[in-house]
Amino acid sequence: MTQTSWWSRERHADRRPTLLARNRIQRALRGWLDREGFTEVDPAALQISPGNEAHLHGFATEAIGNDGASRPMYLHTSPEFAMKKLLAAGETRIAAFAHVWRNRERGALHSPEFTMLEWYRVGQDYTVLMQDCVAIAKAACAAAGPTKLSYRDRTCDPFAEPERLSVTEAFERYAGIDLLASIGADGDPVARVLAAEMDRVGLGRSADDTWSDMLSKVLVQAVEPHLGHGRLTILDRYPAAEAALARRTPDDPRVAERFELYACGVELANGFGELTNPDEQRRRFVAEMDEKNRVYGMRYPLDEDFLSALEVMPAASGIALGFDRLVMLATGAPRIDDVMWTPVA
Repeated sequence: MTQTSWWSRERHADRRPTLLARNRIQRALRGWLDREGFTEVDPAALQISPGNEAHLHGFATEAIGNDGASRPMYLHTSPEFAMKKLLAAGETRIAAFAHVWRNRERGALHSPEFTMLEWYRVGQDYTVLMQDCVAIAKAACAAAGPTKLSYRDRTCDPFAEPERLSVTEAFERYAGIDLLASIGADGDPVARVLAAEMDRVGLGRSADDTWSDMLSKVLVQAVEPHLGHGRLTILDRYPAAEAALARRTPDDPRVAERFELYACGVELANGFGELTNPDEQRRRFVAEMDEKNRVYGMRYPLDEDFLSALEVMPAASGIALGFDRLVMLATGAPRIDDVMWTPVA
């Protein structure tokens, strides 16, 4: 036994107040969800596909049948596919506190296993989810005790009016880049245009970067550090090429009904006006898996049952929030492991 183990009596005693705050926050959010009319569901973690986004990495396993035959299975990176099947089955307002698994992710804000709060509203615009996020952040602070969210030396007041800006506006404000100039009228990105913009403003890139790689670098280097300071930031209207599961906005096909919530420079949630066209979804998944194969030399299977469910799934909005990160910011904890009852070794 080493004294640095999370289960040593001394260390657990130090961690316990934060862990009890986690429980209070979870009870408060369950109460809010109940008052809003959500049904809590418990989606299975073992799936045919872990998800079909190029840069999300699943944990692989195998299912062995009674006859001894095996087939590949995965732990989900999000309960999204299972929950959308429930929407197709007739549920209209559902939520889940789901354990999820993501490989290649470890750090102060990342754990290979973590808890995601995911919820869906049938027949409601995705902007309603923005209001949900504000209410949830307020409830978390009230349950934990502090009046503000904090991370390292940054603070955010969830009771203040949130800031809402588009990705295009954020690129112009914080990087001096015209993002839409690098996107064609049909929504297809043009890498050479974004490369020229990055060179013009002096942001670093690699010669072989794709448009998506460069977009990510601008976000990380120039945009995200400015978000969620003093008040929540809702970063809205992502490029359609960066929103594989979201529908395009009705006024501009270059961007999609996707937003992310930021507090203290930390991304907390990712919400969509959900794409329900199975043919378009298949095309996007195939493109994502082609990119995954190009970069990592592997691809995940498509969940054909999920694509079939999209044919009857009603219009809906949905969102995933990193529950552990919210607890971190509500308690001022410096690392995600500090707010987990039994952190991954």
